[in-house]
Amino acid sequence: MQTLVVDHDEVRRLLPMAECIDVMADALGALTRGEAIMPLRSFTWLPDRTGLMASMPSMNPPAGVMGMKVISVFAENANTPFDSHQGVVLLFETTNGRLLAIMDATEITAIRTAAVSGLATRLLSRMRAGDLAILGSGTQARTHLEAMAAVRPLRRVRVWSRNHDHARAFARDAGRGGGVDAAIEVMADARAAVDGADIVCCTTSSAHPVLEGEWLSPGAHVNVVGYGGPEGREVDTPALVRSRLYADRRESLINEGGEFIIAVREGAIGEDHVVGELGEVVVGLAPGRGSDEEVTLFRSLGLAVEDLASARHIYERATATGAGTRVELVGERHGA
Repeated sequence: MQTLVVDHDEVRRLLPMAECIDVMADALGALTRGEAIMPLRSFTWLPDRTGLMASMPSMNPPAGVMGMKVISVFAENANTPFDSHQGVVLLFETTNGRLLAIMDATEITAIRTAAVSGLATRLLSRMRAGDLAILGSGTQARTHLEAMAAVRPLRRVRVWSRNHDHARAFARDAGRGGGVDAAIEVMADARAAVDGADIVCCTTSSAHPVLEGEWLSPGAHVNVVGYGGPEGREVDTPALVRSRLYADRRESLINEGGEFIIAVREGAIGEDHVVGELGEVVVGLAPGRGSDEEVTLFRSLGLAVEDLASARHIYERATATGAGTRVELVGERHGA
């Protein structure tokens, strides 16, 4: 029995951002309708907490697939040649449990995370939104620029990073084919980057707020995707208080979303502050933006169903085009 192996470059080619945004809409809609099964992910830390292993299983029986992403997370890899998130996505079919494919998880994560933010921006931002601020200058900054350009015509892009050299390199490199005609402006501080922006993407690994609520302009939409965990946060409590808050999944937000957990602990908001899950907006069970003046905030924590849907899409495209490498991993059983 052959298993398909799809590497980093092939994932990028087989999972274009615009297609992935629509794939994410389908995946989150399936989760809302109860078609997908997804327990909370599990983490195992190294003793010194410099890194961890995470496992994220999910199933979509109507689609005939199940799978798991297994990754290592080493936040300090920003200063090394290695990505902070590394691993594989395993895709199985649900008839006989065959392992269909093994795929690079780093690029799947990079694309699908930004694609979900792209979906949130398409659903929640103002139709005329096009002034983008990106906080951070790493992989997610790159893919978020691509995702924002896929759903809104960008007229201005500003970037800020804690490392000014990284911000300059991002502006230089991402501006080439990033979907925006204007030069990317590098800002000296986060407040200057956010001033007047109507789309803000927080893509840092900071456990301390890099975005303050008082900086946000009326009508802004914010995507928060960087730091993940209950003990830290990229945005402060006033940002949540003044926003209509949306989650990829309530259970994940309540257990893992540091911004939300800390704001609830401070007594600033309650659990009813969550307007809805993004999938609920997709299928019409939760309202979207109510006015041009509202601030909307989408807190993304990343879901296994997103990886599963991405892997299925890649597998179908690879099968149709002959892409990837097929290897014999598990032999067929012969006899009783």
